Amino acid sequence: MDAKLIELLVCPVTKGPLLLDRDKSELVSRSARLAYPVRDGMPIMLETEARTLSDEELASLPERTPLAG
Repeated sequence: MDAKLIELLVCPVTKGPLLLDRDKSELVSRSARLAYPVRDGMPIMLETEARTLSDEELASLPERTPLAG
């Protein structure tokens, strides 16, 4: 996904920032504790498609996603 697009997207539930998890192909909302899937390069920003993050997953997330790379 394009870094500029990620900067523009917000969580549809909380309107907060999203982190990109490249390994799992997900956009993560810390505040909503949700991970939205990215399929074929397209973010699926529907709460019904998101999965809930466990406490362990939330704790292991970086503060910010590096935009380079």
